[in-house]
Amino acid sequence: MGRTAELILGIIGGIFGILAAMFVIGATGFFESFGVAESSEASAMYSSGSAGLLLGCIGIIGATIVNRNNKVAGVLMLISAVGGLFALGYFWSISFILLLVGGLLAFKSK
Repeated sequence: MGRTAELILGIIGGIFGILAAMFVIGATGFFESFGVAESSEASAMYSSGSAGLLLGCIGIIGATIVNRNNKVAGVLMLISAVGGLFALGYFWSISFILLLVGGLLAFKSK
């Protein structure tokens, strides 16, 4: 039960990631409704937002299993951190830091 820091960092990072993805999806709808974004641009932004939602959930899943299998949890959080950075860029920066630190801490043996 000594992996509280990894658990908290992963959950908070995943929540911030989901919020960032929802912001991107909402902004895409806003831009598309006013005709600012073309349909191909909007499609790419929706795809990035959907990937961000999925990766945020993967980060939370990794955080919740950290007490049972810390190596798998660390890999899931690191995949979520790096994948979200590629999908959402700067919008994912807070989640990237939190999930990266949580994922690296999960590999530390106790």
